[in-house]
Amino acid sequence: MTDPADIRHDPPPAADEATQLHGFLDYQRATLLMKAADLSAEQLAQSHPPSTMTIGGLLKHMALVEDNWFSVFLHGNEEAQPWRDVDWDADRDWEWHTAAADDPDELRALLVESMERSRQLVAGKDLDSLSARKLHHEGVPASLRWISLHMVEEYARHNGHADLLRESVDGRTGE
Repeated sequence: MTDPADIRHDPPPAADEATQLHGFLDYQRATLLMKAADLSAEQLAQSHPPSTMTIGGLLKHMALVEDNWFSVFLHGNEEAQPWRDVDWDADRDWEWHTAAADDPDELRALLVESMERSRQLVAGKDLDSLSARKLHHEGVPASLRWISLHMVEEYARHNGHADLLRESVDGRTGE
């Protein structure tokens, strides 16, 4: 896998809205990959009590979130594997709970593949494009702009978690 530090670039300070928005999203994506870089299976599965959250769980969760928002919600596609066969009624947090049993390279690859699919699914789409599915709480579709902003928020929040988890795992802080 490419070193995340090599793909983490500041978003352009002057560009069109879509370029800047997706630049910020890519920056946040690369940040999570940096926080998970070079960690063993045991380290990816380490929590910081009282939370049960792990960096491995974050990787798998964000792979699911990428696929859910950009493929299922925006385009109306069916869930892809590994999500399709999960009994979500039996375990609403399946991705968090099962990540500890996953190979570190496979976890990272799962997220990178989800990110790449998402990039392909939004390439050339106008930010005003509406989703095929509707927001559950409002019953209306969302624009690609809203979905992309939501994804920046989702990554930024979880990158804060990853900062704390990474520090508890091996003391690494900062960029």
